[in-house]
Amino acid sequence: MNEQTFIIVGASVAGSKAAEELRTAGFDGRVLLIGAEPERPYERPPLTKDYLRGESPREKAYVHEQGFYEQHQIELETDATVSAFDPVQSSVTLADGRAFDYDRLLLATGAEPRRIPIAGGELDGVHYLRTLADCDMLRERLQVGGRVVVVGGGWIGSEFAASARQGGLDVTVVDPIALPLERLFGAEVGAFYRDVHLDHGVELLLGDGVEAFEGEGAVARVRTAAGRVIECDFVVVGIGVAPRVELAGGAGLDIDNGILVDEKLQTSTPGVFAAGDVAHAFHPFFGERIRVEHWANALNQGPIAARAMLGEPVSYDRIPYFFSDQYEVGMEYSGHAPKWDEIVFRGDPSDGEFVAFWLRQGRVVAGMNVNVWDVNEQVQALIRSRQPIDVAGLADPDTPLVSLVGEPATKAD
Repeated sequence: MNEQTFIIVGASVAGSKAAEELRTAGFDGRVLLIGAEPERPYERPPLTKDYLRGESPREKAYVHEQGFYEQHQIELETDATVSAFDPVQSSVTLADGRAFDYDRLLLATGAEPRRIPIAGGELDGVHYLRTLADCDMLRERLQVGGRVVVVGGGWIGSEFAASARQGGLDVTVVDPIALPLERLFGAEVGAFYRDVHLDHGVELLLGDGVEAFEGEGAVARVRTAAGRVIECDFVVVGIGVAPRVELAGGAGLDIDNGILVDEKLQTSTPGVFAAGDVAHAFHPFFGERIRVEHWANALNQGPIAARAMLGEPVSYDRIPYFFSDQYEVGMEYSGHAPKWDEIVFRGDPSDGEFVAFWLRQGRVVAGMNVNVWDVNEQVQALIRSRQPIDVAGLADPDTPLVSLVGEPATKAD
């Protein structure tokens, strides 16, 4: 019997999948999975989609079935907060005073919603959506109906707005950006998502920020920077998240927009690893550090971190991927495009079915398929090839994408 102890802080998708992978790989030492929430590990995508709308059961949101952790001898500590860890003594201390020694440690502490620092921000009825408990509260609120103001037109705001509108609520979205998701996708795709929401009856106050929440004890109005006053029954704020780095920073690990890790997901301290939303990881394909706040990244990084904890020669080089469903619009996005020179469309966005490609220096760096399926692998192959692309062929729906894929390059430019 292996006498080593591997501790995972964060009973998240990344943390739970790492624990599963340790057992799959044959590790028979102690595995301790510690989570701050009272729930066993669950997935977040349903919290803005089917579970929020009451279309799927609670059980479907969990990563593993009831009893999985006991069956695999994974000690799951829920409702337990890690207050500190000592990399010199290789020990973890919980808020209740209990301490555990470890041989390897994985930090999967995730991220937390950014709070809006305005007057009235602490009023009842001002909600954030990150946890299952948050979702349960908002799920009940949607069943009551009424009018909701959504602050922020990013992924959380857009998906919640869509679910609320599908539930029959009156929805107003306020965002200082001119178009939803414009920072990520650019004006053309941002305009597409604007029109999707407008077509479904959402009121969009774009290019306008929120000045204050008003009400006696509970929010009843939202006042914007432009002077608009919006009556409402409740508010949902979705203005992004921040990586939870306090624990790592307190232990002296290198921090910069997350916990800095190498391609093996190891931190600046040997034997300590990080995965998921909190990991600012060196990506060997892109040749730079990136931090990805999406479900697929957590799902896939966790097992790689587990293999690295076991000393295997692994490297996390998956192309970032995420998906979104809003109304009848489904999409998949692959790639990493903080900058681009042009966007090429295969199909017309006004028809609601298209593939968009982001190009830099004539090469595909990201692609998004909207209501077009079974092309994601080809999009990823185009990205990995790093080859100059035939733009006319890329835009032509009759030209097979696979015919445009060249031989993969061996290193980033």
